[in-house]
This record gives sequence, C-alpha cells and structure tokens, in this order.
Amino acid sequence: MPPAATITPETVLRYYFHAKDENRPHLLDQVFTPDARLEVDNRTGAISFPAVTEGREAIADVLVRQFAQTYENIYSFYMSRPTGAGAAALSCDWLVGMSEKAGRGVRVGCGRYHWSFQAGPPPLANRLVITIAAMQVLPPSRLSVVLAWLRGLDYPWTTGTAVRAAAPDLAPLAPVLRYLGRGVGV
Repeated sequence: MPPAATITPETVLRYYFHAKDENRPHLLDQVFTPDARLEVDNRTGAISFPAVTEGREAIADVLVRQFAQTYENIYSFYMSRPTGAGAAALSCDWLVGMSEKAGRGVRVGCGRYHWSFQAGPPPLANRLVITIAAMQVLPPSRLSVVLAWLRGLDYPWTTGTAVRAAAPDLAPLAPVLRYLGRGVGV
C-alpha cells in the first residue's frame, strides 16, 4: 500500500475502478477498511447484488470476483471528483457500460455513490452505498457503438453533459441519459 500520506479520497476512488473494472481484487486493500460495509439500493431488475455486504473480502467477492465472472469490457465513470484531501464523505453520480461474457449482450447503467471515509490516515472507505437507478440491456449488435462511446469519454472523471453529448442515438439509453442530465435543464 502507498504511504498513508499519499492516499486521498481521489486515489481511493481511482483504485476502486481499477479493482472493479480490471478484475484486480487485491487493489481493494487500498479502497476499503477491513470491516467496511457495502449497501446496494437496486432500483432495477436488470442486475442483482446483495443488499448488504460486510467486510473488505466479501466486498471483493461481490464487486470484483463474481462480477468479473459475468461481465467484461467494463468502463466506469464518476460524474464528479472529490474536492478535498480530507473529505469525510462524497456523493456523486456514476455511469457504467459492459458486456456479458455469455451472449455478449450490452449493459449500460447509472446511479449514485455515497462514500464514507475513515477519519485517520489513510482515508479508506468504511462504507459505500451504491444506488443503481437504471441498468439498460442492449443487444450484442450494439456493443461496438457503445464501447466506442465509452472509450471516448475522459476516464475516470467525466460529466453528465459530456456523457450525453457523446452518446449514440440508441433509444434504450434514454433512461440513463435522463438520469445523468437531471438538474441540467433536460
């Protein structure tokens, strides 16, 4: 693990996406405290996760190991960055796109993260609440256009405006784009 003084909420969030998107569960040692708690508020039937998961190793099983058994080509984005090195909490929207290993169907989803960080160095996350607001399923024939869109976005920090401006004209993406555009005059 890097020295505690070099770990900030921003680096914690970067390690989280590297762990999840790249199937590297060992990186969660630089994201979560050993006794961290994951809560998932799933508002869609298109994907499933346990409502509560306790402990870093169990979180690694759910969000990395089991996830990577089903999905590949995972691209995740935060819609805002942490503003300070000493932040105790962060809430931000997120976007994810991926393909299913079996069948190659495409999934594009969005929602909100609510991160809580421990006070002492390093500021590892002791709680994460993931709200899954939408998860759209598209046919395999849309994989190349969706991946081209996602690869063109700034990683891992982008904005709802940038996501919507570059989005392909695919009707199933409408709920995701609406969610990420709320409060922006859409």
